[in-house]
Amino acid sequence: MLSVSVLRLNLLARTRILGAAIVRAAHGHEGQVSRPDGSELLYYDHRAVPLPDIPFQQKISVDEQVALKEKEKGPWKQLSQEEKTSLYRMKFNQTYSEMNKPSKEWKTVFGTILMFFGLTGLIVLWQSVYVYPPKPYTLEEDWKAMQVRRMLDMRVGPIQGFSSKWDYDKNEWKK
Repeated sequence: MLSVSVLRLNLLARTRILGAAIVRAAHGHEGQVSRPDGSELLYYDHRAVPLPDIPFQQKISVDEQVALKEKEKGPWKQLSQEEKTSLYRMKFNQTYSEMNKPSKEWKTVFGTILMFFGLTGLIVLWQSVYVYPPKPYTLEEDWKAMQVRRMLDMRVGPIQGFSSKWDYDKNEWKK
């Protein structure tokens, strides 16, 4: 797909229809402030887009950087590794390894989730103390024991139900 579009652009360039546009695209966006659609050119580091619209540092202010840009025009074998690195940093803010480096953002997200859980727990505790009515007396252990005894006395479900599991002779639950 890409090769077809490149061939088509080369054909159009030969016919001088898009010659000026291809020359401008090949030399970057230097001096250009916006795109033809009116949007502004921006610098951003992204793994999927290796070449941003504009360089990281647009204006060179330090004399060292100006001298380095002049030295860049000569043979690159004369440049040291530090000079090459500083030239790279003028164009790009981050390398691919720096972009792919895992961030510590998960700790912030996890901490925020735990804070919301804690806040929710405090709200539920406050509601149980101040909002909800007191528990009904039918949920107290004494009442439950009296109700079980009453069901056994009435022999509720003697064949397969509740009373079938009670031994009336020994007065205890069957094993």
